[in-house]
Amino acid sequence: MELRSREAYLIDGVRTAVGKRGGALAQTHSADVGGHVLSALVERTGIDPRAVDDVIFGCLDPIGSQAANVARTSWLAAGLPESVPGVTLDRQCGSSQQAVHFAAQAVLSGTADLVVAGGTQNMSTVPMMASSYLGEQFGHPDALSTSDGWQRRYGNQEISQFRAAEMIAQKWDISRTTMEEYALESHARAIRAIDGGRFSSQIVAYGSFDTDEGPRRDTTLEKMAALQPLRDGGTVTAAVSSQISDAAAAILIAAPSGVERHDLKPRAKIRQLTVLADDPVMMLTAPIAATARALERAGLDVTDIDLFEANEAFAPVVIAWMRELQIPHDKVNVNGGAIALGHPLGATGARIIIDLLEELERADLRFGLVTMCQGGGQANVTIIERTE
Repeated sequence: MELRSREAYLIDGVRTAVGKRGGALAQTHSADVGGHVLSALVERTGIDPRAVDDVIFGCLDPIGSQAANVARTSWLAAGLPESVPGVTLDRQCGSSQQAVHFAAQAVLSGTADLVVAGGTQNMSTVPMMASSYLGEQFGHPDALSTSDGWQRRYGNQEISQFRAAEMIAQKWDISRTTMEEYALESHARAIRAIDGGRFSSQIVAYGSFDTDEGPRRDTTLEKMAALQPLRDGGTVTAAVSSQISDAAAAILIAAPSGVERHDLKPRAKIRQLTVLADDPVMMLTAPIAATARALERAGLDVTDIDLFEANEAFAPVVIAWMRELQIPHDKVNVNGGAIALGHPLGATGARIIIDLLEELERADLRFGLVTMCQGGGQANVTIIERTE
């Protein structure tokens, strides 16, 4: 294969199984879980770890076991060389996807040969929004309500992902039944993937833990219908929402020079990196415009993309995105999504990129697209193309 001088290649990726809240990974230190996938990635790719230029990890709420730059502490906890730096970033739910973007951009700029990207998150011990709650001790009970500039622009209205999900369901006229049918299919696809061994090559066991805990084999539409909405008078329930989870994932991104120097075999190349923002109140709609922009900049159409991964923060987010862009459901989240598999915030982006790559290879397909909604009304889109 002829390598172009300015490309970012996806070499390999690994992840832990996703633990549910209070599950197998609940009592593990975030740096230990992060270090586990880092050491596994180094072993699998056969690289000299001293040659890694940087480690970029996504992680939200960097307190407790996630404090002190968990990208760096994960690398050191794995016993890897002290000479390699690390940096932790927060682009909300898209943090590890953004880590992949930054890694690819470093490679594309010619300033790095090998960069590891990924993320780690323990939501069991560090609850979502924990850093905001901690702020109450310092007289700032909410990150937005105490900002004069924010209040002048958006007023004192509720800013919540749960409200945003309801707003999307209402705007696109998505019924509760439609959302629950979508959620049931997510579980069914995830269970088929687990039973068919589709995740076995990407998961590195943490001790004896090697199987995603989220999918519910006994769930039914009747059970979902019995749940109370998350908001009074609403239609969005826990059944159509992503699960609180714990996991880590890591991906090796390489420049052509890194591929040649370390005798690596690329599995895909990064075709397009896009980030775009939208209304921070409705919050979860940005994947629609971001996907359209990414396709335009890549010179591609929806019909050119063989498989899609759209993070299932809530069922209405993905349903509205599919409707607006006319994307068929049979190409989206073919192994289930976060409703079934869970959403360890800082690690999800890397996890679904890994799964997308493996599915493209399994089906001998060419193009894949990953997107996810994020707090603040943002979205990342990554388009990958398998290498020959």
